[in-house]
Amino acid sequence: MSGGINALRHAEGHAKAAEPFLKGAFDKVGDVVPEQVPRDPVTLVRIDAGVKIGAGLALATGRAPRLAAGLLLGSLVPTTLAAHSFWTIKDPGERQQQQIQFFKNASLAGGLLLAVSDTHGKPSAAWRARHAAKDVGVAAGKLSRKAEKRANKLAKRAQKALPN
Repeated sequence: MSGGINALRHAEGHAKAAEPFLKGAFDKVGDVVPEQVPRDPVTLVRIDAGVKIGAGLALATGRAPRLAAGLLLGSLVPTTLAAHSFWTIKDPGERQQQQIQFFKNASLAGGLLLAVSDTHGKPSAAWRARHAAKDVGVAAGKLSRKAEKRANKLAKRAQKALPN
């Protein structure tokens, strides 16, 4: 959350640092990104800052924690790639510092992935869907057997009612 506040306070500086990454990203996938998505680095930094602040507060207070963790993860990945691209740095000392920050963020991403998948002891949506489908299948089978028995009874009655 403090990273979001800092980015909001110093959006122009963060935008300047993110600009090469954003330019490269838009050059690669710009035709897929809808026109409504802003391309201005300052605006994108401010949006990212707002996501970090809002999702950070939500996660910290336990409100929609899975959604908040997902939003933070979605914000962390491009931020990490833009700010800590250690593979492009020639100076060994600076490269090592950026590598440390990159892997720190990768660790945070792992924690956020755990938070995204945490169901607080409740079954996941995928588990519930699989079991609901299985339950529907079982119920359909029972209904089918019941209908078959009923049809057989009616057929026997109809056969008895017919003259020989």
